[in-house]
Amino acid sequence: MPLLSPTDDLHQILKATRGIAIKLCKGEAISVINLHGNQVVDAWAVNLTDASECSAMEHTRSINSNMFFDKGMTLVSNLRRPMLKLIEDSSPGRHDTLLCPCNGAIYKELGCTDYHRSCTDNFHEALAEQGIRCSYTPASLNLFMNVPVAEDGSVQRIPPRSKAGDSVTLLAEMDVLVVLSACPQDITPINGAGRQPSDIAWCIHPLPAQD
Repeated sequence: MPLLSPTDDLHQILKATRGIAIKLCKGEAISVINLHGNQVVDAWAVNLTDASECSAMEHTRSINSNMFFDKGMTLVSNLRRPMLKLIEDSSPGRHDTLLCPCNGAIYKELGCTDYHRSCTDNFHEALAEQGIRCSYTPASLNLFMNVPVAEDGSVQRIPPRSKAGDSVTLLAEMDVLVVLSACPQDITPINGAGRQPSDIAWCIHPLPAQD
């Protein structure tokens, strides 16, 4: 399937700092487009019929024997079942699986005294809009996030290497809700040196027509 461009009329926009839950049937695929190149997208998969089964970074790293997530790899659940497969990627890759989704406590540590939107809130709000409750916040797959790991195990938080229009395409291996959060981080440079969250786009590729 071809990659989408930022001008494709079929895509939907997710506003900066917001989240959404998108139903994806087995065999369908979703493209996530980094419209401006600098935006990190926290992503999760939740079993459509059992919200206790969610994507799990610890099992995903184990299955793929890699701390990064790249083309051809599979995102698996806490039951080690395949949920999403990364089938296309026009970005430099090496999507992060290590850092946690931001939450209110992180923004307090960073000096925020008022409410600050977070990927954790986006995850739960997006599921609530679908009538679903998850009792915890799973670790997120951090698409486009640039977190180099040094030999001593230390990590850095630096601007994404992706450019405007880069996209990833994920194939559903089961019926899922894909939750996306256009990360609200505007204090560290994780969303670019300008520290300015931006809109992203997404589009579903339907199941192939049957003969």
